[in-house]
Amino acid sequence: MVRRTQAERSGATTSQLIDAATELFGSLGFAGAPLDAVAAKAGVTKGAAYHHFPGGKTALFHAVFVRHQELLAEALFRAGAAAPDPRAALRAGARTFLEHCLDPGFQRVVLLDGPSVLGWETVREIEYEHALRVLREAMEHAVREAGGTPDAALTARCQLVFGALCEGGMLLARATDPEAMLEVVAGEALKLLGEETPA
Repeated sequence: MVRRTQAERSGATTSQLIDAATELFGSLGFAGAPLDAVAAKAGVTKGAAYHHFPGGKTALFHAVFVRHQELLAEALFRAGAAAPDPRAALRAGARTFLEHCLDPGFQRVVLLDGPSVLGWETVREIEYEHALRVLREAMEHAVREAGGTPDAALTARCQLVFGALCEGGMLLARATDPEAMLEVVAGEALKLLGEETPA
């Protein structure tokens, strides 16, 4: 039997805590999931939770938010990579983003609780490193393919498109029939991308 190193044990405990927090924050919300419950679900003590996340529940929520963004960025990248051209990649990415917004855990953590728990500046900083980064790279690629050069206007355009997609996600989160609303929101998002990206 091979003994795990301290770093491996620490990493495993951190992962267990994030797994448990992802489930509980996603189902109960930040306010409804006490740290004791997260620690118990992870099979560790509350003290161990504080050891791995000195900032307590907020630090753990931050880690869960980052995980959601990492998974979203990976999904956006895969959707874009499978598309036949840069414009199609943008359309596929927009659809993928909105489909993620149908997931109750993503809705709760990213759309509803994230801004109030972490603050808009922190939320945007994380998004800049993940989902928003993938969107910007896709838009830059589309501009270059059309013979243009990315500039300050592209930065503004990217922010506006991302803001529209986030607002679309909020519409889905509050819809009585999210699946039906997805088609409406996705259709409008595609129109926006058609207007905002070069042919």
